[in-house]
Amino acid sequence: MQPETIAAVIEKTRGRDPLVHCIVGPAVAQLVADGLLAAGARPLMTATLAEAPALVQGTDALLVNLGMLSDEATRAVLPTVATAREKHLPWVLDPVAVGPAPVRTTLALNLIRHRPTIVRGNASEVSVLAGGDGGATGPDSVLGSMEVESAAQLVAAQAGCTVAVSGQPDVITDGSRVVRVHNGVPLLTRVTGTGCLLGALTAACSTVADPFDAALTATVWLTVAAEHAAATEHGPGSFRVALVDNLHTLDATTIARQAKW
Repeated sequence: MQPETIAAVIEKTRGRDPLVHCIVGPAVAQLVADGLLAAGARPLMTATLAEAPALVQGTDALLVNLGMLSDEATRAVLPTVATAREKHLPWVLDPVAVGPAPVRTTLALNLIRHRPTIVRGNASEVSVLAGGDGGATGPDSVLGSMEVESAAQLVAAQAGCTVAVSGQPDVITDGSRVVRVHNGVPLLTRVTGTGCLLGALTAACSTVADPFDAALTATVWLTVAAEHAAATEHGPGSFRVALVDNLHTLDATTIARQAKW
């Protein structure tokens, strides 16, 4: 993949203004919504059984994020995914905190059988999806991304999807190709919801590109924006605002040229 491809995916995403249906927890909803809008996409956030399967039909992509799911949202996930698949919409699975959490772990393993377009998670979460125990006791990974490359390739091959593993470096694979992205800053781990935002941005990019290019572009887009934000803001609060600003203001060529993989 060339830098020009990343730039093109960013420009196409901004030009399409895709509507992304996001099933996310309330703790991260505002950052996900603000980040999507800043990047040139639009959020829709409905997670009820009565409405989510109906409303996803009018969207361009779906994000299923398992962090802080309510009982109602848990019941809505599978029917919403089924509708998205019927409409041939790309959908992204973010298996937050699978492993120690029994309900969402069972749900995530079930969702993998519904062939997500892209799986985006940390190393411990991807390890669980591949049949390991992950080792984590919450949403933070205790494994490094490089430790689970083979597990990510296994999940990608079995589910027929692209897998993006957050870490240092970020690892993206479609089962055969593997790319490691070395952008990013530590402050990304000090703001709640940056990984969730990456999942939503990945879904937005998947409306204009194949899954591998979409996952790679979204990862570069967010991490380069984070580097620019951290260059001027050194606390988590101001960094959060600057991250959203840079998702909006950085031009596609600059983002692509500063990608390190």
